[in-house]
Amino acid sequence: MALSKGTVSAKSTAVRRRRGKRVRRHIGSALLAIVVFMFFWRFRQEWSPDMRFWKAAGDAGFVLLWMVMIIGPLAKLWKPARRMLPWRRQLGVWFALAASLHALLIINGWARWSVSRFLGYEFIPQLGREARWEPGFGLANVLGLAALLVALLLAATSSDRALRALGAPAWRFLHNGAHFVFYVGSIHALYFLFIHYTLSFHKEVPDPDGFRFWFLAMVGVAVLLQIAAFAKMVRMSKDRGTAPA
Repeated sequence: MALSKGTVSAKSTAVRRRRGKRVRRHIGSALLAIVVFMFFWRFRQEWSPDMRFWKAAGDAGFVLLWMVMIIGPLAKLWKPARRMLPWRRQLGVWFALAASLHALLIINGWARWSVSRFLGYEFIPQLGREARWEPGFGLANVLGLAALLVALLLAATSSDRALRALGAPAWRFLHNGAHFVFYVGSIHALYFLFIHYTLSFHKEVPDPDGFRFWFLAMVGVAVLLQIAAFAKMVRMSKDRGTAPA
């Protein structure tokens, strides 16, 4: 009986330790999101307050998502990075929260809860009806919304309870959707960084985002790391296949 009580106590202690680590990772991820948000907010003084706010929220979310995407391949290429693997869940959850705030601010402040405005249509007095006003705007928003919905699904299942309920193979299959979120979200972001705010005959546009090439480089780094990790896995698989029995 004493041994049984000791075993239960040890298991309880291990559960509390794991829970404490998860809480600390959540706190760390939240603080990182706030720091990144404030960084982007500070360096866009020339923008209107509402635009600065939703842009900084989106940028903070993208940085967290980028970290989620590079930790895996980096861990395959560099062993010390494996210590960062447990952080992917919490970083992903806080990315989803930041992206949700970004989307809500745009839907409320820019689209004003209008589906047609969200898709890039405006009322044109000369025509007496709505017409497409922003080519590409609607598609970019739909891509961003699709990425957000998948991100929220992944955030909702980023727990040991969901892992046990779904089973490891199904859970891993579902969370491979992080690649969809990253690449579709990147297309959404790059449209607004390089296409939407360019010279147009019908509107004045702000100066180009000073961080646009940094974001492009981040996407490039993520792609290169994934290619390098994939190449290493292929090489290791071939080496095992040709090794003597």
